[in-house]
Amino acid sequence: MKLDEQIISKAIIERFTQEWIDHLSIDVAVVGGGPSGLVAAYYLAGKEKKVALFERKLSVGGGMWGGGMMLNHIVVQDEGKKVLDDLGVSTHPFQTGYYTADAVETTTTLASKACQAGVKVFNLMSAEDVIIRQAEGSESARVVGLVINWTAVEMAGLHVDPLTVNSRYTIDATGHATELMRIIERKSGSSLLTETGKVVGEKSLWAEVAEHSTLENTREAFPGVYVTGMAANATFGSYRMGPIFGGMLLSGKKVAELIAQRLEGNG
Repeated sequence: MKLDEQIISKAIIERFTQEWIDHLSIDVAVVGGGPSGLVAAYYLAGKEKKVALFERKLSVGGGMWGGGMMLNHIVVQDEGKKVLDDLGVSTHPFQTGYYTADAVETTTTLASKACQAGVKVFNLMSAEDVIIRQAEGSESARVVGLVINWTAVEMAGLHVDPLTVNSRYTIDATGHATELMRIIERKSGSSLLTETGKVVGEKSLWAEVAEHSTLENTREAFPGVYVTGMAANATFGSYRMGPIFGGMLLSGKKVAELIAQRLEGNG
């Protein structure tokens, strides 16, 4: 068969454009394609929710690719292993309660399973702002969507206006930087759902405490916005955990369950 370069170009442009149009209004927008964001998106899509994941970099996976200091293995505990078992990722016992997994296998499997479950990943896109609205007859403000632009536009400092996506719920899975919550902090004009009303910031590394607090802090941080993974600990002011990923995986699963409950309750 003779190949036509124009048909190839047309196929890519038409398919992408249609998917973009189809995802201008979604159930859940996930900002950040690290492990917690991918897991959250996977479980939400598995519950037949319409999910789009926006990742500013070329590849998803966050810091999981490099394992610990570029030694591409990660560690999970018993609870986290259950999520990897559910996804079909191989794990290997090391000592009682500790398991290792190949970082590349884990990352690629998370990404593949999320896509196969129905998640649409928009890579090379950044959430530069949020859409905040007040409910009619109410004084409370709520995030109802994202303002999206190409990461290349952001990096080049080009003056190019963005586009928007409407979402019933949004997940900040941007890791240590808590990018989305910091935007909301600057622009909302109202307090976040933390003790201080602001993004507290993460503390130093303490794996044992951080693994538990990641789950505790996985919750709604501003009306319509949930935090997961390291963004949860940074928002509410807990510790980082290093290359043990059980808490990250479990946090992604928990936030999916919390939002699914709200969606199914028409919240």
